[in-house]
Amino acid sequence: MKLLPRFGLCCCLVLLCLACPAAADETYTRTEDVIYGRKFGTALTLDVFTPKQANGAAIVFAVSGGWYSSHESINLGFIEEFLKRGYTVFTVVHGSQPKFTIPEILEDMNRSIRFIRSKASQYQIDPNRMGICGASAGGHLSLMQGTAGTLGQSEAKDPVDRESSRVQAVACFFPPTDFLNYGQTGEIAIGRGVLKNYHAPFDFHEYDKSVNAFVPITNEERILEIGKNISPVNHVSKDDPPTLIIHGDADKLVPIQQAELIIAKFQAAGVPCELVTKKGQAHGWPELGKDFLTLADWFDKYLAKK
Repeated sequence: MKLLPRFGLCCCLVLLCLACPAAADETYTRTEDVIYGRKFGTALTLDVFTPKQANGAAIVFAVSGGWYSSHESINLGFIEEFLKRGYTVFTVVHGSQPKFTIPEILEDMNRSIRFIRSKASQYQIDPNRMGICGASAGGHLSLMQGTAGTLGQSEAKDPVDRESSRVQAVACFFPPTDFLNYGQTGEIAIGRGVLKNYHAPFDFHEYDKSVNAFVPITNEERILEIGKNISPVNHVSKDDPPTLIIHGDADKLVPIQQAELIIAKFQAAGVPCELVTKKGQAHGWPELGKDFLTLADWFDKYLAKK
């Protein structure tokens, strides 16, 4: 089936076990295709799910599998538990591979957080109680937001850019964390090795003014530098938000070593963190839906109103 590779890191089992949408019992309202940014004439959108009994906190869900993202990929089963507990949920669709690469996708994710925070009053959320989650590539993006989110630019012309893209809690499933040490020390997975079938998100380009075009980056040193910069493990610091990772120890696509690496970094930095290991499970499992209760508990613990 030709579509499966682009979903890549979002396991089919996950999609199957969560195929049933959240109950349409009018406990929440959904606003679709809210534009949070634009680039090269393309609108970047998110959907807003507002529970009738909102608790004032927000959760951003990174809609991403293999760094492929689309509105059709929004799965209500992923966010049902959050809505039940009163979280306002923002499902973010980023610029997708194969058109856009990971550095560009990270720009989109930062933009989405800034946009949501700038609209805190409109959405009736506390801008200081924002969490983020995702699975696989979405987990990678969540960790990048947690470790590498930045403060706003006070002098920016666009008021959205004046807002911070930091979050207050992270919870995710089986995320890549270090593309230069993937599964073992020195193993490079920048669209290579285990991830050789996911070349497009790592097909880095840069704008060349001399030819007025984007040209491929072929210098190996530059490629490795970008690979290092898009690896969450290299951005861990003591001010990072509490982070939960759930990972199967039989995962061959994203080895559990990836979770172990960043958890060790969090522990060394004194960041509250936890790794939940799913014994014998690969990249997703039939009962994964139940583990969203664990994610919701994590957010309850760290996003509760002070």
